Amino acid sequence: MNTHHQEFVQYQLTRQSFWKRIHASISRSWGSYYQGRLTDIYQHLIPVGSRVLELGCANGRLLAALDSSYAVGVDFSSPALDSAKKKSPQVNFIEMDAHEIKLDDQTFDFIILSDLVNDLWDVQTVLEQLRPYCHPETRIIFNFFSHLWSLPLRFARWLGLATPNLSQNWLTRHDMKNLLEISGYEPLREWREVIAPLPIPLLSNFCNRYLARIWPFELLDITNFVMARPIGLALKKNPTVSVIVAARNESGHIEELMERIPEMGGGTEIIFVEGNSTDDTYDKIALEISKNPNRNCKLLKQDGKGKGNAVRNGFDLASGDILMILDADITVPPEDLTRFFNVIANGSAEFVNGVRLVYPMQEDAMRFLNLIGNKFFSWAFSWLLGQPIRDTLCGTKVLWNNDYKRIAHNRTYFGDFDPFGDFDLLFGAARLNLKIMEVPIRYRARRYGETNISRWSHGWLLLKMVVFAARRIKFT
Repeated sequence: MNTHHQEFVQYQLTRQSFWKRIHASISRSWGSYYQGRLTDIYQHLIPVGSRVLELGCANGRLLAALDSSYAVGVDFSSPALDSAKKKSPQVNFIEMDAHEIKLDDQTFDFIILSDLVNDLWDVQTVLEQLRPYCHPETRIIFNFFSHLWSLPLRFARWLGLATPNLSQNWLTRHDMKNLLEISGYEPLREWREVIAPLPIPLLSNFCNRYLARIWPFELLDITNFVMARPIGLALKKNPTVSVIVAARNESGHIEELMERIPEMGGGTEIIFVEGNSTDDTYDKIALEISKNPNRNCKLLKQDGKGKGNAVRNGFDLASGDILMILDADITVPPEDLTRFFNVIANGSAEFVNGVRLVYPMQEDAMRFLNLIGNKFFSWAFSWLLGQPIRDTLCGTKVLWNNDYKRIAHNRTYFGDFDPFGDFDLLFGAARLNLKIMEVPIRYRARRYGETNISRWSHGWLLLKMVVFAARRIKFT
């Protein structure tokens, strides 16, 4: 046995003995409030019915509180697991060292490491050993104490207000992101939580729900959160594509759309959804479909009002692995869809959004007040979702069909009042913690007809939606 391995064995034996002693004698303390707050956060992050694995599960309190379809808890402390098994028989608890994970051939939707990484001998080894238990959509969530709280926590432990601990790694968020990247993962989000770890009536809830998420108060938070996804796992080869074209009073663009929409992947179907036009858009689409039997096209009339409803009608009919939205006004060049396809098909992103604010626009492509509104909503969304979003209202959006079905299933969480569909999809993607990327496009001026968007009434509606989403995403 070499010296390095001897040091590792001694490190683990010392910690195993320490935590067995702690878990055998620990009683309820003020630290229970902090653990309860963590549980609330994880319940918000992990959807009902998920398959969940937690390393360092201790007494299993967190796993037991999640409404999962299948849960596995791993810890090396037998007293903690004995207690966990009695309280939560529905969870599968396994006594095992996090550095030597050996589970059955199974994968999980979420893997949790809560207040564990600062106590590990080799974080990289643990991360690498978790990859066999990941599928491409798996999300790994970490929370670990902030450096700022090292001295206050030491003092709290001395007073007996917090659980005792041995010397720790005290990793920073930068350290954690670097370890993830060298271990085959991509960090998706990072944020801070819990500014008040002790139960002070009314005040603690207000601080943790609101102040903890607002700069500069968030700098005082006790714990860092990082969410990541595995990269390099097998994706569907040569996926098929469905392009949804919502068309209302767009007769003058249909022939050009048919010519310019590219064939992509394993096959491309074009679904035209006609929206009760006052011109001959429906007849024009039917004519172009009959003239192009080589194209896989479908035509339907939407069953409601608004672009959002039309897009959903198209998505419900779509058979492609990848779903794309293309505005019928050709302000976004149809040829650019191949850029979106490449980004999502190679695994770089799970949700691709067009951005019109990078390249110079054609004159009259976007009115000044619309541009200001777009920039405001971009800032608001970036803050809400924890991922940079430069152009929330670009009509071109691309995602996997399976992810759309999950978004649709959870739609009631945000409400069903988005007439455009853009916010509905972005909120849903954020709720699923999808990797969002943006593809810059050159935005053209409309050449036929008039826009269907009302600047003031729709702008007011969008603002109300942002406020509503803040309550459901940010201040939970």
